[in-house]
Amino acid sequence: MEGERTFMKNKKLLAKLIFVVILLLIIWYTFKDSAEDIVEQLGKTSLAVLVAIMAATVIYHLFEAWITYSLARRYNPKFKFREAVYCAFNCSFYRLSTLGSGSGVAAIVYLGKKGVGYSEATGLYMIQYMVHKVSVALFSGLLFILNWKVMSVNYREYGVYLGLAYVLTAIISIALIIFAVSAKSHQLILWIVRKFNKSGKLTPALTKLEESCDIMEKSTSKLLKDVPSLISMVLKNMAKLCFWYCIPFLILFGTNEISLLDSLSITSLSVMSAAVIPTPAGVGAVELIMTNLFAVLVGVHKAGAITVLYRVATFIFPFVVGGVLILISKVVHRQK
Repeated sequence: MEGERTFMKNKKLLAKLIFVVILLLIIWYTFKDSAEDIVEQLGKTSLAVLVAIMAATVIYHLFEAWITYSLARRYNPKFKFREAVYCAFNCSFYRLSTLGSGSGVAAIVYLGKKGVGYSEATGLYMIQYMVHKVSVALFSGLLFILNWKVMSVNYREYGVYLGLAYVLTAIISIALIIFAVSAKSHQLILWIVRKFNKSGKLTPALTKLEESCDIMEKSTSKLLKDVPSLISMVLKNMAKLCFWYCIPFLILFGTNEISLLDSLSITSLSVMSAAVIPTPAGVGAVELIMTNLFAVLVGVHKAGAITVLYRVATFIFPFVVGGVLILISKVVHRQK
């Protein structure tokens, strides 16, 4: 049974990898004529720029840790900020290694080990993810308005994708809230489990699941009623997003080709537009859209370089940091 589950997981991961490879091949074919110029542009990137964009990613994760820390301490007052930082990079490691599907599970498991009950951790992560999605949508709309002249002239046709992304965000948010707080949704889950419990072997697990649903329902409902905390989370998320969305500006710093507001608004539009394309962890979709959007202002070769460095800073670098932290944690644990 365990072998069968492992096989299915590997099969799903392989399917995701094949899908991503196909997308990356499409991107390569689309921009192959500019590949040499893109590589040349990457070669011009200074060490100072690399340090700056990596620092931006570290600050992004510190804000993410701050949000997790604020929520986790509701259930475990002894929860430490450094543990929240570890959790943030741990999630980034599993986000890339599982192509998006494992980051939430990694967060819930880690929080469970650090004194936050698994039921509370599940509700906590769902609310945190929902507020993140809502913050991305609100920030994108706000930036589009603030940079209206540039955005309306160059990217008006992306309004449809932006609208679809808003609808998708609303659907995801509503679904998460219903799953977390709705007694009827929990009853449906329990009813399905009972259908498979004719022999009675699942009764202990069913009892535990009933208790977990009840705990998650109460804790999540309480959190959703805390409006000041929700507003605070939205503001923290918007501040967090600034440090990823400013990366294109840092890459072209000193050239005066794009302003900080251009960087924030165009990157935000890229992320929101890519949300309507169902790709694992957004890989492929973000690259394609971001390159096209920035190409309007700075040309394809610089836009391609921006996209590559953006992915390195937001995906590869936190993945490496997360892997190192996990390795250190295991070494320290074995020595105890």
